[in-house]
Amino acid sequence: MKISIIGTGYVGLVTGTCFAELGHQVICVDCDENKVRMLQAGGMPIYEPGLEELVRKNVASGGLRFTASTKEGVEQSQAIFIAVPTPPLEDGGVDLSFVEGVAREIATSMTTYKIVVDKSTVPVRTGEKVAETIKRYCKSKVEFDVVSNPEFLREGFAVSDFLHPDRVVIGVTSQRPVQAMKDIYGPCEAPIIVTDINSAELIKHAANSFLALKISYINALSVICEQSKANIQEVANGIGMDARIGRPFLDASLGFGGSCFPKDLSAFIKISEQLGYDFALLKEVQKINTHQMDRFVKKITDTLWVVKDKTIGVLGLAFKQNTDDIRMSPAIDLCHRLQKEGARLRAYDPKAMEKARAVLTGVEYVNDMNEVADGCDALVIATEWPEFKKLDLERARRKMTHPILFDGRNLFDAAGMERLGFIYKSIGR
Repeated sequence: MKISIIGTGYVGLVTGTCFAELGHQVICVDCDENKVRMLQAGGMPIYEPGLEELVRKNVASGGLRFTASTKEGVEQSQAIFIAVPTPPLEDGGVDLSFVEGVAREIATSMTTYKIVVDKSTVPVRTGEKVAETIKRYCKSKVEFDVVSNPEFLREGFAVSDFLHPDRVVIGVTSQRPVQAMKDIYGPCEAPIIVTDINSAELIKHAANSFLALKISYINALSVICEQSKANIQEVANGIGMDARIGRPFLDASLGFGGSCFPKDLSAFIKISEQLGYDFALLKEVQKINTHQMDRFVKKITDTLWVVKDKTIGVLGLAFKQNTDDIRMSPAIDLCHRLQKEGARLRAYDPKAMEKARAVLTGVEYVNDMNEVADGCDALVIATEWPEFKKLDLERARRKMTHPILFDGRNLFDAAGMERLGFIYKSIGR
């Protein structure tokens, strides 16, 4: 099928590339002409495992191309996916101006029936507004359908998540676009759930908010574990083996970050307020997440006593492993807090240092993870990159002024670290 994707951020670029991989003819559209030229020349604006190879493969085969013209994308496609940003507003709501703008552009370019698919994460009832906008601005008065098709991609695993999804959710107001949407996703061989459009929009916010709740729950438990001298990893394994609960998202840490969970949680709270419900449970999830970082910083300050003029090495800057995304990264937040305390920072991340330099200044960036500890009074693990488990700990201990390691991701065994001679502080253990 001929498909266009409006917006080539994380979601749009992965979606367009994977649709091409499934055998569709795809046009990816972006208003940023520099980004379009970069993609046309084989460059990549983001790091996502496996994505660059698929982009090059499908561009070479002719199944994937890029343009800055929305009109071209609309005219040459049967289905148009909206994958533009929906940034947060100051009050926790969602800025839908990009979605509205694209809806107007689609309307003015339509001359035949189109399926307009909202892939961006949007508040419930946005599909109704998109349909109203297209009707208002479509001079040719052609027929169309608006579909909600929320994404459930994990950064760092997005290609695999797209090609092998747990489920595909399709929200519609009529049966007319259903078969076409099933055909689009058919090669994925995944369960397809067809709902009304409002339910589909709610599924996305409800899912992300529940996962955020699960993370905050285990982080709250980590505090209880520390106070009672229990082990949060053993507790997590014990409750995670219950099929009703499940082990994923039960790893104690610095808290959740990134561009989805914090934003979607705030948006869902705001949506609920607008619908007349005070979702106090989700407000508590936010508080727990904030307090988790507060406690970790206090752990550092209590151990070092005076942080000012101390040199601290930080391993990890991305908000999670396998991505260069630093948006709302707990690691960046931690660095800013340590700098506010007067610390000097040395930092390393396998993929995110270039982007970190734009928002985190006054830091010595190191190109080898084993050299970050050199001359440091303490070392912090802030992101769960797998390679950090291979850190040369013997070298780190020798090169540090004081062998103190704060493990914000529980990567190492506590007893083993103490045998190596480290003062080792982790979470919930």
